[in-house]
Amino acid sequence: MKLSIIQFSPELGNIDHNISTLETLFSSMKEKPELVVLPELASTGYKFKDRNEALLYSEEVNNSRFIEFLTTRAKQMNCYMVAGFNEREGNKLYNSSVLTGPGGVVGIYRKLHLFWDEKDLFEPGNLGLPTFDTELGRIGMLICFDWMFPETWRALALKGAQLIAHPANLVLPYCQSVVPAYSLVNRLYIATANRIGTEDELTFTGQSVISGPKGEIIATGKTDTQEIISVDIDLAKALDKQITPRNNAFSDRRVDVYGNYGV
Repeated sequence: MKLSIIQFSPELGNIDHNISTLETLFSSMKEKPELVVLPELASTGYKFKDRNEALLYSEEVNNSRFIEFLTTRAKQMNCYMVAGFNEREGNKLYNSSVLTGPGGVVGIYRKLHLFWDEKDLFEPGNLGLPTFDTELGRIGMLICFDWMFPETWRALALKGAQLIAHPANLVLPYCQSVVPAYSLVNRLYIATANRIGTEDELTFTGQSVISGPKGEIIATGKTDTQEIISVDIDLAKALDKQITPRNNAFSDRRVDVYGNYGV
């Protein structure tokens, strides 16, 4: 399958501008993707000054011009898309990710581990760690700082995820380096779509990365360049957890000693 990451710089609070930017990028794609992964909070940008500003630019899943745009584009392109967005549910805000496909919204994930001042804006995720069956394979989602917690990757892997889409707004200099290791120990694909640009005192580090089941780095983005990164992958390889003829990454686990990571 063809997997694409779009690395770009959303404009803070300007949903229409960000849709227009993505429309241009989608139209420029030379190869037809089957899955596209966009950064965290791709709809709105990241560094809100307070909760009121975050609320102003939030959208409900069923009343979102950003998600409607993604769904329309997914249908036109006959593909799936994962994108971060600023979700409102009642009076609560969530740093969320949506999976859309040709038939509409497939599923939602809400960020479990809030980073820094996000704790003043968003509620911690309350939808757990779902996986979603698609025509491509089984997909899981994490968001940015979730990278720090190995339990999240392992739980999704144990639930059958063949690929984990990881929208991100990474600012720490070492985050991307751990992604291939999580691919290796869980024997699956990871697509970390990071943004670029600067908001307030934050500079985002780009370097989006796609890694494979043997820990191989398949593709990386540049530090400060808007770009589309596209690769061919075989999700069937993520079903093979065998390491040697006598070692299996999953069946050799000692759950009697350290548990089963909530699965």
